[in-house]
Amino acid sequence: MLNNKPTGITLTRLLILFALGYGLMACATAPEEPMEPEPIVLAEPEPAPPPPPPPTVMKPDHPDRYVVVKGDTLWGIADRFLNDPWLWPKVWQINPNIRNPHLIYPGDVVVLYYVDGKPYLTLEGVAGIVPPRDMGVVPSKDIETVKLSPQIRYDTLEKAIDTIPRSAIGPFLYRPRVVTKEEIDNAPYIVSSYEEHLISGTGHRIYANNVTEKNIVQYGVIRPGQVYRDPDTNEILGYEVIRVAAARVVRSGKPTTLNIVSSKREVLNGDLLLPSEESELDFNFFPQPPRDEINGRIISVFDGLSQIGQYNVVVLNRGQREGLVPGNVLAIYQSGNKVRDPQSSRWVTLPDERAGILMVFRTYEKVSYALVMKATRAMYVNDRVTNP
Repeated sequence: MLNNKPTGITLTRLLILFALGYGLMACATAPEEPMEPEPIVLAEPEPAPPPPPPPTVMKPDHPDRYVVVKGDTLWGIADRFLNDPWLWPKVWQINPNIRNPHLIYPGDVVVLYYVDGKPYLTLEGVAGIVPPRDMGVVPSKDIETVKLSPQIRYDTLEKAIDTIPRSAIGPFLYRPRVVTKEEIDNAPYIVSSYEEHLISGTGHRIYANNVTEKNIVQYGVIRPGQVYRDPDTNEILGYEVIRVAAARVVRSGKPTTLNIVSSKREVLNGDLLLPSEESELDFNFFPQPPRDEINGRIISVFDGLSQIGQYNVVVLNRGQREGLVPGNVLAIYQSGNKVRDPQSSRWVTLPDERAGILMVFRTYEKVSYALVMKATRAMYVNDRVTNP
């Protein structure tokens, strides 16, 4: 008979085998002795790229000296030397005790020199300012240092050059102006002319009602134009009036009698009279950025053009209350078009793009007139203007 009872030897062997297997596993998983960590070597940081050089004020091909000729403009001379002509006040040095620093005349010689690496422009001769050579002056060419002494201040009989081209705003010189609603409502008006002509011109006699000022003898014959409104707020900024003629009072009364001394357009019954502006248009000012931040729009273009280019006169919805003065230079940004997204079919407004530069030459309380000095693309009414 077979004996199925397990023997002690078999059980013992099993226990031994189990113990051996456990020991082997323990040996296999036993932690190794700790090793010294290898030192971490950090890579040397790459040197930062050098900062870009500051934008240079001077043009690469600037002249060292320039002789002013008749027909030059201050803007044109500044553009010969400077990348940005409106930086002229930063580099222009003149002796105000001898010459008006705003005036440059044909025959003057504009010279360039450097002080501690900074460029300066001045006039050659006693009107200019040339520091002594021991102050780090590096003339672009040999410039004679002139010792100044007290002398009589004078201006040459030659007419000073204009800041902007007078010919570019020739049509504007017989100028529009901006007035208030009250000025229009209270203005004298023409009721008739001598021999009752429907249309009058230079040399004709006219009659006007509502002339209340006894001390005013010179009037502009004006005709109301467009109403200027702010495109963003709808505020009425002023009323444009166009001067069509000049008239002089020859007899007071009701009505008052006037003679038309000059006319650019026909004079009609109902045209208004406003006192002639005291000062002529000033062409002698410095191109310069505005003192304060300006964000405005072109709200009109003179003579009703639809597309704006170089030397067009435009109207801005910013004026004296925003700190604008003649000579202020602004950048023009063409308003971005709206296009349809090809995937979502939604309308997307493209960013504004810089399109040109303009210079303010006449300011009123809430609006200004400006001349486009440079155009790199077409511009339109409602395009944005801001600091350059």
